[in-house]
Amino acid sequence: MLFARIVLLIQIAALGVLGLAYFIRPEEMASFSGALLMGNAAVTEVRAYYGGLQLGLAAYLVMALLRLDLLRPALILLVLLYGVLALARLAGLWLDGGAQQTFNLYALLLEAVSAALAWWALRGLSR
Repeated sequence: MLFARIVLLIQIAALGVLGLAYFIRPEEMASFSGALLMGNAAVTEVRAYYGGLQLGLAAYLVMALLRLDLLRPALILLVLLYGVLALARLAGLWLDGGAQQTFNLYALLLEAVSAALAWWALRGLSR
């Protein structure tokens, strides 16, 4: 159970920091992936979806730390979330010719490692 809680703490920190960064500085954060936000609607979309969604996920993970009945569902959520993100990013790299996309390769590594750690923590709860 300790490992599962450590995984959640790491994810809370990462999602919280990235969520705040996307909410406070959406143009700069979007530019890391090469995206240009061409209007106010695009800036608001990045604030809401990239900032708000990550902050909401971090809040849910905090609740899972405080309520043990949410620990397993939180880990399942992380496995599914990061697993699907990694698969979608792999598909995008294949479809879009991604061998030179450094940002996406690092993001893929982060997503794959996060999914694997959550899976490992989830399996540890079953014992």
